[in-house]
Amino acid sequence: MYCSRSIFGHLLRGLGAVVLVAMAVIYGEMRPWLLPPLLIGAIVLMRGCPMCWLMGLVETIAERRNAPHADEAR
Repeated sequence: MYCSRSIFGHLLRGLGAVVLVAMAVIYGEMRPWLLPPLLIGAIVLMRGCPMCWLMGLVETIAERRNAPHADEAR
């Protein structure tokens, strides 16, 4: 349900969300008009809350482990 196609892509989305949240914390006091777009961007990248992102990562790893490999099909 939450899983991505690749673990690398999922981690990249998480890194982007962390950067946006850090920018919101750093620049939020000086430029409060930046807070909503930065936080909304982080939520979109995480596809919800941080727990949703973490569950998606766990599901992506589980799908990778349970997926049949092309070598085993022969």
